[in-house]
Amino acid sequence: MAEPEHVISDPGVQNHNNEDENEIQERSDDVEDDEDEDPESQKAKLRNRFQNFFRRIQNESVSIRVHDVLIKGNTKTKDTLIEAETASLKDASTIKELLAASGDVNFRLQALEIFDSVKITLDSGPPELPGTANVIVDVVETKSPLLGEIGVFNKGEASSSTLEGTLKYKNIFGYGDLWDGSLAYDCDHKAEASAGVFLPRFRGLGNPVTARLFLQSRDWLKFSSFKERSLGLSLGLFSTRNHDVVYNLAWRTLTDPSRMASSSIRGQLGHGLLSSLKYTFKIDRRNSPLRPTRGFAFVSTTQIGGLAPDSHSLRFLRQELDLRCAIPLGFYHSALNLGISAGVVFPWGPGFSSMPSPLPEKFFLGGNLSPVCTLGGPTSLWGFRTKGLGPTEPRRQLQNNPADENSDSGRDYLGGDLAVAAFADFSFDFPSKWLSAKGIHGHLFASAGNVDKLTENSHRNFSLQKFMQSFRSSAGVGVVIPTNLFRMELNYCCILKKFGEDRANSGFRASFSSSS
Repeated sequence: MAEPEHVISDPGVQNHNNEDENEIQERSDDVEDDEDEDPESQKAKLRNRFQNFFRRIQNESVSIRVHDVLIKGNTKTKDTLIEAETASLKDASTIKELLAASGDVNFRLQALEIFDSVKITLDSGPPELPGTANVIVDVVETKSPLLGEIGVFNKGEASSSTLEGTLKYKNIFGYGDLWDGSLAYDCDHKAEASAGVFLPRFRGLGNPVTARLFLQSRDWLKFSSFKERSLGLSLGLFSTRNHDVVYNLAWRTLTDPSRMASSSIRGQLGHGLLSSLKYTFKIDRRNSPLRPTRGFAFVSTTQIGGLAPDSHSLRFLRQELDLRCAIPLGFYHSALNLGISAGVVFPWGPGFSSMPSPLPEKFFLGGNLSPVCTLGGPTSLWGFRTKGLGPTEPRRQLQNNPADENSDSGRDYLGGDLAVAAFADFSFDFPSKWLSAKGIHGHLFASAGNVDKLTENSHRNFSLQKFMQSFRSSAGVGVVIPTNLFRMELNYCCILKKFGEDRANSGFRASFSSSS
C-alpha cells in the first residue's frame, strides 16, 4: 500500500487570512530580490519559507475552510463512493486537521484495493473567498482487476491452520465491490468452497457489508465418529476496527458412515438449522500478532443461535473471552507473553437443562497450533493433539466380533460446554546476528487447560475444585522460524499432566500457525 501523499501548492495561500498589506509587500519584495540571486540562494529561501510554514502549522492553529473537493482520474469508480470516503475533509477547520484528515482519507481509499495510487493535493480556494482551500483527490484505478492469492490462515473455531486459495475480481460495477471465490483445506480433513461479495458502501450505510455463500465439509470420524456438512449464507452486518456483527444461516447435516458412534454422538446425528447472530469485540494493541513483544489484546465473542422459528433450529448461547499481554524484558529482544481464555456454551429453550449443546459448537482443546497466535478463545495446548482431551465415551463394538473382549473400537471425544486455557511464553533472540536478522528466535513455554460438561443436568455435579485439579499441562522449549505465510515452531514438549484417554506425548513437535 502506498504511503499517504499530500501536496501543498503554495504555503502563502494558507496564511493569507492573517496577513496584512506590509507582509504581502515584503513577500513581493522578496520575490523581486530572488530574481537577482543565484538558483542556490533561491532554493535556500524557498526551503526556509516552507520550513517556517510547516513549523507554524505544528505550533499554531491556522484556520481554514475547505471550499471544494475535486475528484480526478476515476473512469469506472462512481463519484459517490469517493465522495463518501472523502466527506471528512470538509469537517476540518484548521490546516493541521486538514492534513490529518487527508492522511486518513488516503488510507481509506487505498484500503478499498481498487486504486493503484492515490494523491491528495491541497490548493488555494477562489480569490474572492480568502481563508479557503480546494482539495484535489487524484486516483489511478487498478490496471489488473483480477487477483489471485494463496495463504495459510487460522480461524477461531479451527484446530489447525488452513491452506486457502482465493480468486478476486475488483470493482465490477464501480461501487468498490470486491467479488471472490475461494477453496480451503486443512490437515484435519476440512474442506470449504465459498463465494462472496464485499461492498464498502451499501445504500448510504457508513459501514461495509459482506455476504458469503459457503459449502463446508469436515471429517471428524477419527476423533468423534461423525462427518459434518454445512450449506449456508454468512452476512456481515456491521464491521469497524473494534466491533463486528455477523449473521449465519446454514443447513447442517451430521452423519456417521462408520456406524460406530457412541450414544452421545448418535443422539445428535441428522439435520439441523443454524440461524445465529455473532458479535465480536476486539482490541489488539500488540506490536505484532506473530511475535508480540509489548502491548495487550482482548477479544470477546458472543453468539446466540436459534433465531429461526423452526423445529430443527439449533438453540444455544456461546460466550468466549481471550486476554493477552506482552511484557518487554529489555535484553536480547526478549518478552514474556501471558494469555488466558475461557468459553462456555449452553442450550436454551424448553427443557434446556436436560438437553446437550450442539456438537459442533462445543469446545475442543488441542491441535497443531501455537497458543501465541490463536487469539479468539480457548483452542489449543502445546503437546496435545487435535481434540486430544476432555470427556470421552466408548464407541459401539464391531458387529463381527461382539463377544471378543479384546476388541476395542476406541473412544469418541465429546468436547465440553466449559473450557479454560492459559499459557506463558518467554521469547528471546539468539546471540547470532544472522539469526536475529532473519527473525529466528527461541522460546520457553508452558500451557494448561481443561474442558468439562455442564449440560444434561451435569452442572449439578460440577465442582470448581475438581475442575481445577483435572487441568492438563505441558511445558517445553523450541525454535521459532517466521515466514511470510505463517509462524513455524520446532518444539520439544514435555507433558506435565494428562489423564488416561488424553492424546498427548512428550517429544518433538512441529507446528504451523498464522495470526488469527
